[in-house]
Amino acid sequence: MRPAAQPSPRPRIAYLITNSEIGGAQSHVADLLQSMAGKADTVLLAGGDGPLFDIAKRADAQAIRLALLDNALSPLRAIAALRELVNALKAASPDLIHAHSAKAGALGRIAGFLLGMPVVYTVHGFAFKPEAPVRQRLAARVAEWILAPLTARVICVAEAELRLARSLPVPAERITVIPNGIADTAHRASPQAPLRKIVMVARFAAPKRPDAAIRAFARAGLEACELVLAGDGPQRAAMQQLAQQLAPGRVQFPGNVTDIPALLASAQAFVLASDHEGFPLSVLEAMRAGLPVVASDLPGIREQLENNRHGVLVDHDDENAFSAALHRLAGDGALRAALGSEARRRWEQSYGLERMTEATWSVYRDALAQTPRAARVPT
Repeated sequence: MRPAAQPSPRPRIAYLITNSEIGGAQSHVADLLQSMAGKADTVLLAGGDGPLFDIAKRADAQAIRLALLDNALSPLRAIAALRELVNALKAASPDLIHAHSAKAGALGRIAGFLLGMPVVYTVHGFAFKPEAPVRQRLAARVAEWILAPLTARVICVAEAELRLARSLPVPAERITVIPNGIADTAHRASPQAPLRKIVMVARFAAPKRPDAAIRAFARAGLEACELVLAGDGPQRAAMQQLAQQLAPGRVQFPGNVTDIPALLASAQAFVLASDHEGFPLSVLEAMRAGLPVVASDLPGIREQLENNRHGVLVDHDDENAFSAALHRLAGDGALRAALGSEARRRWEQSYGLERMTEATWSVYRDALAQTPRAARVPT
């Protein structure tokens, strides 16, 4: 009689991201940590000392803070951070690394190559997209070209990113589009109510454009309404000054808000102004809440809103167009309700969390099958 087959050991997945602060990519990693808890042993490696570590611990994931990993451009610091990362990965001994954000994506792929660990890289927005500044675009393209052969799988969060990924030396079968997804909540907005609150959720740093949102809001003449800019970052103080000049007392800066669903449910409209984007989670959160969305006309957002079918796309550099969109929504509760309902339906059909996590799990299985644990460089 043959002995009973032994169950395969659960894979160990290391999630790597540059910063543990609140943000779209961090929320994405948090969702993956929680949803993969029943399928794999998980490890979080991140810089900073943000709330992502608390989420990892609640998901029973090992949490490793990388003291030298940050967004600094210093080559010497990057080399030191790479050494720290290699040592942390040796200690954690994952079967696969899933890297997020540009710097962690670069260092993670180099570390994975050195250790013989496959690396899945989720692109939350290529830095060499046409909307990016020229110098940044050229440097990012060179870096991605060099790192592409070290990538076991590339996950693009939008079709627009897929077109850019195909310009890199990565076999087409290693590139997958998995749109971001988020879990449902009980919070729902009432956009048909009189317009009293417009919300934008974003970090106060490029490529976000809170200045464009403030200028549009001030020009729209919505005296009975407030604009809430939730988030933090290096530009926050400058934006507070701008708001005081253009719309004194009518723009609120609550900082990092822990209960985003509740904040969105208290609003009647959502805005997002940005110079370039991948597939912003903040727009999905607004769609889930049933809010009408006014956002920059960018490829990833265009996919989310299906070319104005589920929201209003505007050129944020055209102050008249942006403010006109807000003014139009302010005067038409039925339009806000219709757009909010369409946005919610679009989210239900395409952007739930389970769809995203199952597709990601399939990518892990494929990558692990190509690089069995026994083939890894001994640590």
